[in-house]
Amino acid sequence: MNPLAVELLEKNRLPTTGLRSKDWNEFAQANAPFMNFVFTVCDQAAAEPCPVWPGQPMTAHWGVVDPAAVQGDEETKRRAFLRAYTELHRRISIFINLPFDKLSGLALKEKLGEIGKMQ
Repeated sequence: MNPLAVELLEKNRLPTTGLRSKDWNEFAQANAPFMNFVFTVCDQAAAEPCPVWPGQPMTAHWGVVDPAAVQGDEETKRRAFLRAYTELHRRISIFINLPFDKLSGLALKEKLGEIGKMQ
């Protein structure tokens, strides 16, 4: 994991022990955890084909600019990670507060798409 990402997570009191990058093939294995939702965040992923996820979870693209690709000094890079963190934190907060019991599958899919377009 990128050390600046780990630093930011720890600064926000989020546990980082055991975190690691994973290839999506890991989630196609027989013992993979069941997922209800899959969100792609890589800014280029919207144009790439996604794998077929086991259990057919609901998917949405929530692209953010890749902070690891930002060039510049350490402070510029830290700001890029903070922007990505803030954007994803906001989207996740909106997501977890959706009225899941009141939304049809189609309405939920639409809401997930709307969340992904928020800046």
